[in-house]
Amino acid sequence: MASFLFYLILALVTAGFLFGQLLALLNHRQRFKPVPAILHGVYSPERYSKYLEYKKVSYRFGLLMAWLSFGATLLMLNGGFILVDSLAIGITDSSVIQALIFFGTIGLAADLLSTPFDVYDTFVIEQRFGFNKTTCKVYIADKLKSWLLAAVIGGGLLSLIVWMYALLGADFWWLAWLTITVFSLLMSLFYSNLIVPLFNKQTPLEEGELRTALENLAGRTGFGLKDIYIIDGSKRSTRANAYFTGLGRMKRIVLYDTLLQKHTTAQIVSVLAHEIGHYRKKHTLKTLILSVIQTGIVLYLFSLVVGSPVIYEALGSSHHSFHLGLVVFLILYSPVSTITSIGLNYMSRRFEFQADRFAAENADAGEMVASLRMLTADNMSDLTPHPAYVFVNYSHPPLRERIESIQRFAGSQVKQG
Repeated sequence: MASFLFYLILALVTAGFLFGQLLALLNHRQRFKPVPAILHGVYSPERYSKYLEYKKVSYRFGLLMAWLSFGATLLMLNGGFILVDSLAIGITDSSVIQALIFFGTIGLAADLLSTPFDVYDTFVIEQRFGFNKTTCKVYIADKLKSWLLAAVIGGGLLSLIVWMYALLGADFWWLAWLTITVFSLLMSLFYSNLIVPLFNKQTPLEEGELRTALENLAGRTGFGLKDIYIIDGSKRSTRANAYFTGLGRMKRIVLYDTLLQKHTTAQIVSVLAHEIGHYRKKHTLKTLILSVIQTGIVLYLFSLVVGSPVIYEALGSSHHSFHLGLVVFLILYSPVSTITSIGLNYMSRRFEFQADRFAAENADAGEMVASLRMLTADNMSDLTPHPAYVFVNYSHPPLRERIESIQRFAGSQVKQG
């Protein structure tokens, strides 16, 4: 049984890798299809040539990274995980500290090995195509802060869960579920106040035409807006974005400074209307609830198998450590996780259509379309993504579908091109 389970693990890892690479290849080839008439003018001829070159380079680099990651995973399955587990066992008898050593060692090693490739991606590829604004100082600071957060937050949460398992055995799942739910809620409420400031500066939008227009929009859409924040995204990238975060009184609209630099007041109003649409349609709350339910199901299923000797024997271990069992379970659960992810992405795309419609109802639909076209060109997003790739990976609908949806609703308000 242990041998069968091991080969099943290898098959699942291999199948997942090949499936991902097939989708990536289909999507890459799709980029060279003719651009639909509705998207003509999104890219200038020069920008479109640069876009195709960027995607070629990014695809090849991504292919290299994927194969290296796949190879590393196979090495870990064929003795690597057992080696790190033995190291942890040799240092301490505490199951909590063993888990911290196990995941800390693997996580740190993976990050250090991937750093040269990430540096190349950031300072060579992204730099070459005009996206990167990150300095070496910022990059190193981000890396150190990320390690600190992983150690404090990730390590703290992991320690609690392993301690619960040591205390309650298979019944640990419900207490772990409650803990993760509370943590997720706190992150939803305080992420922008506690985590974002470690990496970016957020400042209230100054008085002026834009602030007045945005406050008027908030007023007529019933959105209780305490303040609008500008984030200094330009210190890392030229890409523009905006997002809504938080719940209740802690909700917050954040606009990237790159958005303000390139878009008109009317376009930014339409972007804010879209974000308010997510709030009014309760998308953030619905997503949080579904995430909580999914976490509970995963923890319960894990509790059913974590004590089974066969999942440890599959990797050649006689030590029934929580962390090793978690690794095996997550691989075995991966097909279900993929299906769940596809469902959540489908739901997210529906939410985006709803937010777009809300924006078209409460702002200028034509300016909304103009903003979407500009964001696509600035970020070098795909105009002709493969339907299968969209179905599996896209949390936002492709530009063509979004424009067609807005046009169906707003009709003559939307100008072409």
